[in-house]
Amino acid sequence: MILRFLVSALSLGVATWLLPGIWLDTSSTANAVVTMLVVAAIFGLVNALVKPLFVFVTSPLLLLTLGFFLLVINAALLMLTSWVCAKLGVPWGVDGFWSAFWGALMVSVVSFVLNSFVGRRGEVHS
Repeated sequence: MILRFLVSALSLGVATWLLPGIWLDTSSTANAVVTMLVVAAIFGLVNALVKPLFVFVTSPLLLLTLGFFLLVINAALLMLTSWVCAKLGVPWGVDGFWSAFWGALMVSVVSFVLNSFVGRRGEVHS
């Protein structure tokens, strides 16, 4: 569970570092790491609480688009995370929908790749 949280924080960090529309406003590396851990916690809560409702409400669109609408849902969740961060005073944000869309795509790909190294839940690594 902790490894998956760190993977989420790292994938959000990669998206923040590579995409110009996703920003982090800190001066030191230590503050950046702490901020990304806080953002990952907020993103995890948003995903756990809001994503099931979004998926349920948009299930016809998900079926019609063969699941590609999940990118739009993930972009909306990234924007919601940015809004919550702004309300809490966390210096991280997303500038607009397209930044959130590309960020959601990047977070998904990086998380997929990193989680493939972590392994499945309950699997013992040798």
